[in-house]
Amino acid sequence: MAETYQFIDINAKGAEIVVKAFDNQVAYCTMAGATVTARIVAALRDLLERDEPGKLLDTVRAWPGAPLADALPLRLAGGIHALRLNGAEPQLEAIYTDQAGVDDAAIVAAAIRRHEAELLPWLDGPPQTNEAGRSANFIAAMLWLAEQGLPPRFQCLEIGSSAGINLMLARYHYDLAGVQVGPEPGAMRFEPEWQGNAPPDRAIEIASTKGCDVAPVDLTDPAQALRLTAYIWPEHTVRFERMAAAVVEAGKSPPDLVEMNAADFVEAELANPQEAGITRVLMHSIVWQYVPEEQQARVTAALEAAGARATAERPLAWISLEANRVLHVHEMTVRYWPGGGEPHLLARAHPHGASIEWLV
Repeated sequence: MAETYQFIDINAKGAEIVVKAFDNQVAYCTMAGATVTARIVAALRDLLERDEPGKLLDTVRAWPGAPLADALPLRLAGGIHALRLNGAEPQLEAIYTDQAGVDDAAIVAAAIRRHEAELLPWLDGPPQTNEAGRSANFIAAMLWLAEQGLPPRFQCLEIGSSAGINLMLARYHYDLAGVQVGPEPGAMRFEPEWQGNAPPDRAIEIASTKGCDVAPVDLTDPAQALRLTAYIWPEHTVRFERMAAAVVEAGKSPPDLVEMNAADFVEAELANPQEAGITRVLMHSIVWQYVPEEQQARVTAALEAAGARATAERPLAWISLEANRVLHVHEMTVRYWPGGGEPHLLARAHPHGASIEWLV
């Protein structure tokens, strides 16, 4: 099994790529300190390699898509974690409490045999974005945009919103290298480890938020909330607290979230009139790889066309927090119009909001 991440084509397909995808996920989890998740994925990888029988594993072996782009290992890991969270498979506790000297593959194989029908639907879609900590990146980018002279009132549009947790970003408090933003104390508080200069200290306002997802999650539905929680790596205990807080907030006032693909949503929203003195901004995090290439092209074309029409009173911005799979880091880039629309690399950031390396 590979001990380091292998840089292979994210769109590659085939049985050998399936195994490499699981190897890569083990390496990624290990580097991120997620040893329990690494154990689960490694056990699944071992079962695949030794030809453990069953419909679930056979479906994975014959995966028709690109397993890396589809985050195939994390689909299965989420399903296994759900069995643990709902108490359906007590023997999994030995792995999730990180006990030594147990046969991980045997435990996971037994869980699959007993719950295969429950686990098969977890292969139907990619893991959902569920990390409120990414909101700190969006806020930092908006501070920077205000510093560039764009109106500091923002109409936020998000693709791949999942449950809309980041659409509730105006309800949270942020301490960004001493720059304070948002209500105090806020529904959640974020103080990421900061490297580099502090972001601009500007007064900003979130005028509105709206998002889309091809399979939106209703946090007020306990079953859907459990599914989203299962995608959280068990090592990251603070993220469970954030999920609980998000459930409470959604119960008070649900985010504005529609079922729609990214391209249709962006084209429709950009066609709507824009109020003067408002900066319209598209934002997304750890979702671009799941957007089909044809839709990526449509989103880009729609933004660039709208950018050509943008004015100082009605500007447009694009905030992207996505993986750089060459450098194996997550980068936040921003484009804005008028202003040329050139990409500005503002930060490298932890995918779950733990740290931000400010580069400007």
